[in-house]
Amino acid sequence: MRLEIDKISARHPTAAPGAATAIRGLGFSVEAGEQLAVIGPSGAGKTTLLQALACALKPVSGHLRLDAVDPWTLSRGELQRLRGRLLLAPQVPPLPPRQRVVTSVLAGLLPDMSLWQSLRSLVYPMQMETADAALAQFDLSEKLFERVDRLSGGERQRVGLARALVAKAELLLIDEPLSALDPTRATQAMEALTQGARASGATLICTLHQVATALEYFPRIIGLRDGELIFDSPSAQVTPERLNALYANRLDELTDSAPVEFSAITSTPSAAIMHCR
Repeated sequence: MRLEIDKISARHPTAAPGAATAIRGLGFSVEAGEQLAVIGPSGAGKTTLLQALACALKPVSGHLRLDAVDPWTLSRGELQRLRGRLLLAPQVPPLPPRQRVVTSVLAGLLPDMSLWQSLRSLVYPMQMETADAALAQFDLSEKLFERVDRLSGGERQRVGLARALVAKAELLLIDEPLSALDPTRATQAMEALTQGARASGATLICTLHQVATALEYFPRIIGLRDGELIFDSPSAQVTPERLNALYANRLDELTDSAPVEFSAITSTPSAAIMHCR
């Protein structure tokens, strides 16, 4: 799916009417099948941007086009069908606590199911092998019939990512997928997400606090700060100077312990040692 973002501004969904916008005048385009990461300090507007791209949040101004279509000019039915072609995975997956893992994962297929199929799947899950294969990429096959409320926070996050992999979405919008994962699981998750999107031809946009991970896995990086676009560059061109400007006075967000000195960071992604809380 191709995206055109033309000077959009939007408020955070919890903001009061008339409050300041969380993103302001953003403009860029994304080609079908492209993969990019959005980075920036807390409060930069990353989540609000994803919600706007997911057609869950109407922009205050500007225009969004998905495959040359402005979603906010569509009828309710047409908008619903368009939303069925994309998937927004929030940082905390909205998984019903008493639901079985297999059902939660297969919920990614609901846009392609009839009402009867979706109801039947609640009782006797269809395509269990699909759910099992997705969970296997996150070492969760043994949790297939486990209840969600018996999972750890990290396991729940991985179940949410497995659901994103089974979805037949043309646009994957993934918000902070590594927040509850250790480094080994984080590597596993990023490889599964990027390879899965590449195999299906889906466009992948992922927000990340882990700058080194963003530089390693994504060929294109967008930097946001205070709701504004600071840079939009190939990852190889995201220099320490650009990161210094992006995270000015917020360097603690680039490390698990003490703030790092950008002069000690090279522009080569593999050499950057940066971790997010």
